Amino acid sequence: MTQKVRVRFAPSPTGPLHIGGVRTALFNYLFAKKHGGDFVLRIEDTDQNRYVVGAEQYIVDAMNWLGIPFDESPSNPAGFEPYRQSERKDLYKKYADQLIENGHAYYAFDSADALDTHRKKDEENGKTFIYNWHNRLILDNSLSLSKEELQKKMGAGENYVIRFKSPQDETLMMKDIIRGSIKIDTNVLDDKVLFKSDGMPTYHLANIVDDHLMEITHVIRGEEWLPSMALHVLLYRSLGWGAPKFAHLPLILKPDGKGKLSKRDGDAAGFPVFPLEWIPEKGGKFMGYREEGYIPAAVINMLAFLGWNPGTEQELFSLEDLIEAFSLENVNKSGARFDPKKSIWFQNQYLQKQENGVLALEFEDYLREHQPYIIKKAKDVNALNLITIVGLIKERANFVSDLWEQGSFFFETPASYDEKASKKAFKEDTARYLTSVATILEGETVFTAASVSAIIKGWITDNEISFGKIMMPMRLALVGAMKGPDVFDIVSVLGKEEALLRIKNAINHLS
Repeated sequence: MTQKVRVRFAPSPTGPLHIGGVRTALFNYLFAKKHGGDFVLRIEDTDQNRYVVGAEQYIVDAMNWLGIPFDESPSNPAGFEPYRQSERKDLYKKYADQLIENGHAYYAFDSADALDTHRKKDEENGKTFIYNWHNRLILDNSLSLSKEELQKKMGAGENYVIRFKSPQDETLMMKDIIRGSIKIDTNVLDDKVLFKSDGMPTYHLANIVDDHLMEITHVIRGEEWLPSMALHVLLYRSLGWGAPKFAHLPLILKPDGKGKLSKRDGDAAGFPVFPLEWIPEKGGKFMGYREEGYIPAAVINMLAFLGWNPGTEQELFSLEDLIEAFSLENVNKSGARFDPKKSIWFQNQYLQKQENGVLALEFEDYLREHQPYIIKKAKDVNALNLITIVGLIKERANFVSDLWEQGSFFFETPASYDEKASKKAFKEDTARYLTSVATILEGETVFTAASVSAIIKGWITDNEISFGKIMMPMRLALVGAMKGPDVFDIVSVLGKEEALLRIKNAINHLS
C-alpha cells in the first residue's frame, strides 16, 4: 500500500513571513493537493529568545488570505499533535540517548573558551576548525575520556552537549528531486550539536524526529537547508528510520539578480516582500501584498513562477490549474529573480478578469474609506453607476485605488483644465462649437452613448468640421484632462444635466 503524501511547512515564529517562505508553503501545498495528501503546519519555536508574539497567527492569516489553508496545525490537530516544537521537547532526549547508545553520538564537555582557543590556533596555521573525526579524540568528550572520567563529569553535573558522530572515509550518495544525485565526502562533515546544554534539541535533531513521528513523506524546503541534507540523511540512517524524499527549492533573488531578496530591497524600491502588513513592536511598518491591494490569486500565480514553470507558454493559472500542472521536476535549480513589474502585470491580469459587479463593490469600499464625501453626496450608491464606471475604466487600472485615479472625474465636476491640453484643444472658435453641442444635447430625450454619439458625429460630418475640433474640447470640458474612456460613454454616465453643466462651464472659461 502506498503511503499517503504528507508535507509540512515548518517556520520559526520570529517575525513576519517573507515571500520566500510563502513560496515554500505554496509549493508544499501544490504538491500535497496534486497527490491527494496533507499540508501540515508545524511551528519550530525551540529558540524562545527569538520568539515574536503574533508571528504564528500571522502565518495562519497569510495562508488563509492566499487561499492555501493548512490541513493540520496547532489549532486544527489530526492525531499528530502537538504541532509546536516547544510542546514536544520531552520527545527528543530519548532519541539523543538512543544515538549515544548505538555509537552514533557522544557527550562533549568542551567549553566555549576551549573551542575558541582551538579555533584561533587553526586559523594561525591557515586552517579552518572543524569538530569531527580528525580531532575529536583530542577534545573533551566521551570518546576521548575513560569511563571513570566520564562518570565523574556526569556525576558532577558538568554542562555538556550531545554531538553527532559523523562517519569517516565514506562517500554518501543522496537524491534530491530537484537537483538529482548529490555525492558527499563524509570527511568534510562536522560533528553537529544535536542536544544543547539547556536541555533543548537543536533544529537538526528536532526536525528529524518530528518529521518521522508526523509521518512526513516529502521534505520540500529552501536551498539554504541543502548543506544540512547529509546530516539529516545520516540521522535517519543512524536511528534506523526510512528517510523522506527531499526537494530543495531555489532562492528568490533581488531584482538585479545579485543576492537573496530581503525586506530592505522592498523598502528601498517600494514593493512588498511580505504577504500581510507587519508592524513591529519597536515601531515602523512593513508593506503587505494584501494592504497594497493585490488580489490573492495574482500573488499565488506570481509566486508559483518564481522557480517553477509548466514547460509551456501559459502564464495565467488558477489555483486548480496550478495543482494539476505542478511538479517538483519542473522546479529550477538556479535562483529565481524577483521582478516587481511582473508582480504588477499578474495583478493587472487578475483585476481585468474580475466581474464588474465584484469590482464595483470593492471600489465602493475604497470610496467609503478614502473619499467618503462622494458616497455622502450621492445618498443612493446605485446613483453612482459604479458597475458601469468600473467597466469603462478598469482596463487602465492595476489596483482598485487606480479606479479613483482613472475615474475621479465621474464624481467631481472639473474645477480647472489641464494647461497643456487647453492650449491644444481650446481655440478661438471652440466656444461657438461647444455652444452648438450644448444646444443639440439639450434637445435630446434619449441620452445613451450610442444616441448621443450618432447625433453629434452626424452634426460634425454635416457641417464639415474636423473631429478634433469638437472631440478634444468636449473631453477636456467633461474630464478636465485628456484622459478617460470614450467621450460618449462619459456623457451617458454623467447624464444630461451634468454633461451640459460641464460643457457650459468650459464655455464660460473660454469667454
